[in-house]
Amino acid sequence: MEKFEGYIFTALCSTNFLISCLLFSRVTREQRTPYMDEIFHVPQAQKYCHGRFTEWDPMITTLPGLYLASVGVIKPIVWLADLTGDVVCSVAMLRFVNLLFNCGILYVLYLIICKLHPKEKTQTTSRRILSALSLSTFPVLYFFNFLYYTDAGSTFFTLFAYLMTLYGCHKASALLGVCSVLFRQTNIIWVAFCAATLVASKMDETWRTEHSKKRDEKLPPSQVPLSFYGAKKIVLFTLEFLTSPNHVKAVLLVAWPYAVVGVGFLLFILVNDGIVVGDRTSHEACLNFPQLFYFFSFSLFFSLPVSLCYYRVLHFLKALKKQPLFFLFVAGVSVFLVWKFTFVHKYLLADNRHFPFYVWNRLFQRHELARFLLVPAYVFAGWNFLDAFKSRSLFWTLAFLACLLAATVPQKLLEFRYFIVPYLMYRLHMPMPSLPRLIGEFVLYTTVNAATIYIFIAKTFQWPDNTATQRFMW
Repeated sequence: MEKFEGYIFTALCSTNFLISCLLFSRVTREQRTPYMDEIFHVPQAQKYCHGRFTEWDPMITTLPGLYLASVGVIKPIVWLADLTGDVVCSVAMLRFVNLLFNCGILYVLYLIICKLHPKEKTQTTSRRILSALSLSTFPVLYFFNFLYYTDAGSTFFTLFAYLMTLYGCHKASALLGVCSVLFRQTNIIWVAFCAATLVASKMDETWRTEHSKKRDEKLPPSQVPLSFYGAKKIVLFTLEFLTSPNHVKAVLLVAWPYAVVGVGFLLFILVNDGIVVGDRTSHEACLNFPQLFYFFSFSLFFSLPVSLCYYRVLHFLKALKKQPLFFLFVAGVSVFLVWKFTFVHKYLLADNRHFPFYVWNRLFQRHELARFLLVPAYVFAGWNFLDAFKSRSLFWTLAFLACLLAATVPQKLLEFRYFIVPYLMYRLHMPMPSLPRLIGEFVLYTTVNAATIYIFIAKTFQWPDNTATQRFMW
């Protein structure tokens, strides 16, 4: 059965790569020159192709992982085919590197799904394969396979690092985490998440050991009632665990590779005087709490086929009726955060080539009260998001939420690309959806991909003061 599953997966990988190559060819024919951020990435990669590793464009804000990986792939081709760097380090060839990363993402997603859902191994062959295929075509990620951006490589190494954590290969995971950070500095958050899962696992084990003999405290932390008493117990236990030398020592014996990466990253911040390299004027951190609400809404939309149904809505209404004061409190806090902590980046208001520009312009700017009227939708989206983790332990969920806050809230710019890794992590840890739901998800993703690629190719426009062709994109 496993051999048969392997054949099916290999065939789908090949088919997916063939279709992606055909789309890649069309996109490259229509947009032969560097576009958007490619005007910085492509020349920098070409400098590396020619061995000029000391030259750096100060407008680039990420570390050189993308360019180093590109050279690592392209240089052997130059030597084997006896070609010149000018031919091989073209825009098309550099973009093609991301298609290779996409193949890797598909394979890593499949392995993660197999690891996270082992109990369903004998009965979910088609579901696991379709789930991996669907997530590899996640629209925001899939679109950037056809341009020379950092997203494909960043996602591949982040997911690969997490896969190694699941397999207990923590040194390899930490090394792959370093690779992911070289693509995007904020991936240090997901390196921390890999370590945090080990801490959460140890906390779960300690909780069960300490409370197994107490008649009134047999519940695992994920099932402790949501109350002041339950919250107090969890907080006290967490503080006791994190301040216990024995527990800390036990965790460090396993998680020390991640600690080494963390210390190295802190040294980088001290030497670099910040997390951003190059131009920092447009990448200033702030407490943009509504980013979390935008992410919940984003996740609700893209997970509609697999997370939402009539019974889920009915369950929410019952929860609302059972705990009205709690939801009223959450709504009040949300209104306050929207009121006091909404930040709008200048790029969001000025660049009409990105889809978030139209989301903001036609939704949030319709009326000054529009952002407050969306709070009920945020509350439902947040509840739906958290409800997907009910099978996970509380400590794991808290670790994930802490990393999600760190990955989204400091970002001033509403940029859907920043949601790729958190969304994939969310979707991977949901209970395995049924086959009809997975088909619905794949149809949704395929439809969105077809629409966005068609719009990018066919719906061009020009700015009044610029003769260059402009295109719409994520």
